[in-house]
Amino acid sequence: MKQQFQARRVFLKTAAVTGLALSGPAHALAAARKAAAAGDPWRQADAIAKRLANPVKFRKAEYVVTDFGAAPCQLAPVQAWISFEDQATLQTPAPGAQDCHAAFKAAIERCHAEGGGRVVIPRGDWFCAGPIVLLSNVNVHLAAGAHVYFSNDPADYAKYGDVDCGPNGKLVVSRWQSNDCLNFSSMIYARDQHNIALTGDDWTAILDGQGGVPFPGRADCWWTWKGKNATINSVAQDKSPNYVPGKLAQNQVNELNPASLADVAPGLPDEMRLLIQGAGDKWRADDAYLPALSEAGVPLARRVFGLGHYLRPPMIQLIGCTDVLLEGYQVTHTPFWQHHPVACRNLAIRNVHANSLGPNSDGFDPESCDTVLVEGCQFNTGDDCIAIKAGKNRDIQYGAARNIVIQKCTMQSGHGAVTLGSEMAGGIENVYARDLVFENMNWATNPLNTAIRLKTNMNRGGFLRNFHVHNVSIPNGVQTSPSFYAPLPGSPIEPKTVAAAAGAVVTFDCDYTPRADNVRVRPPEVRNVHISKVTVGNVRTKAGATASCYQAFVILGPVASDYNGPAPAPAVLPVRDVTITDCDFGAPANAAHPWYTYHVRGLKLSNVVIGGKRYDTTLSA
Repeated sequence: MKQQFQARRVFLKTAAVTGLALSGPAHALAAARKAAAAGDPWRQADAIAKRLANPVKFRKAEYVVTDFGAAPCQLAPVQAWISFEDQATLQTPAPGAQDCHAAFKAAIERCHAEGGGRVVIPRGDWFCAGPIVLLSNVNVHLAAGAHVYFSNDPADYAKYGDVDCGPNGKLVVSRWQSNDCLNFSSMIYARDQHNIALTGDDWTAILDGQGGVPFPGRADCWWTWKGKNATINSVAQDKSPNYVPGKLAQNQVNELNPASLADVAPGLPDEMRLLIQGAGDKWRADDAYLPALSEAGVPLARRVFGLGHYLRPPMIQLIGCTDVLLEGYQVTHTPFWQHHPVACRNLAIRNVHANSLGPNSDGFDPESCDTVLVEGCQFNTGDDCIAIKAGKNRDIQYGAARNIVIQKCTMQSGHGAVTLGSEMAGGIENVYARDLVFENMNWATNPLNTAIRLKTNMNRGGFLRNFHVHNVSIPNGVQTSPSFYAPLPGSPIEPKTVAAAAGAVVTFDCDYTPRADNVRVRPPEVRNVHISKVTVGNVRTKAGATASCYQAFVILGPVASDYNGPAPAPAVLPVRDVTITDCDFGAPANAAHPWYTYHVRGLKLSNVVIGGKRYDTTLSA
């Protein structure tokens, strides 16, 4: 057994560097490159969308899961969490419900072995106590009225992985907040597959992660593992369900993690070890320990989590896959991020309802993916609706996220509607967002925090370039009160002065949660961002005022004083080459200071209306 695990460790160490690398024909986006050379970003976006109009093709054969032993289940009522703070009576599989995991697996494997086709989950309620693993040339399809309830027992996602980690369970190669690890499987998982699809007839075809349903025999649920929320002046995001101080969670010290990095990285110089660990033992919490392993250069095979740890799996995670379609279903109550494709190429997500209001319930997080289309989707989320990622700390082997088109989508609740980062160490480029409605229908109780958002800092670094936004309607504004970020001691920025966490329509936060990262040695670079035709409406606030936001925009550039690496410090560049054109931001609540800028050069406003006043000017700060 020990020899087998050691062999797997060697394999995984190699896989972390090379096994998931992207491949594909160099000419796949020739039309897009030609458009870029011509200087027309929207022609480039058109070329990407055309490329992904029909990304997959399948053999005409159907495999119905009932032919493989699947049977629908009876339901029973359960008191469950439906958001950070709210509970309701939901339906859950009744005790003794038949587990369809084996039947789903058999249908997919037969379909794959026989050349591919469509695996059909018919109308009805289905219980699945384990992951649905997608394989090449297979389309898993949910009929209208099909509702798949995934088990709410974490142990069921540490049973079927291909890496036996002993007491931690049988785990899978995963990424958690952009760091490589061995962890619980996602509810739907694929790795290194080609020509795959997850589809539904309509939004009554539901994939249910049961993120707020209490664990068997316990009051805690997946969302409890978030721990304490530290956002200053948050709205409707103050708590994690059933969490009280002292409980183990992702941000609490886990005694299973070593007392010193020297135990897992013995060759690490003491100076670097102490920098990574920081003061005290907070670095031993799971959500800090994993980034510490990355900074220390610890290989994937030794980044073992799963049972005994508190890193929630995403609902749908696809790693190193090519030619992918996600279309026509609803996903709800997810333990963590709703969709997390990593290092995928040629991926379209179309007409999907991403509907989960729990902690970290991002709707769609493409990470280090190349050539992505997000079209016709609706997002109602407990975190960012869309958040583009590209690695964190030293885990940047998959490179940049690039060539991403977001169009004809609607956003409701969430932290940011279209967000880039915060994990972006590998860089983000060529992102096109157009023809969007940030409806924010829950503005009175659970408002959209900000509309267009960039998050990075001196740890996450990376670059953002060539980001284009056009034709965005925000009829109910965004959060009209400020949520402030907390600068580090010695910062030139005073505490509780910059509403970078929530309150602005456009937020560039290049000093995102700096207290969360002990290593701050990678200045980010942000340039060539163009925002046009954004129209923001006003609402009546609780105080009786009319407002669209707290401020129109916050552009917080990198803060040089945060750097804590060796001398000489690298250049810390301002945010530059940004234009905001033909926009009406409505009436900010902070009328005396309608915007905030720091470390910005040449921010050009052209026909920008704020509080009824037009601005045509260039700002540098």
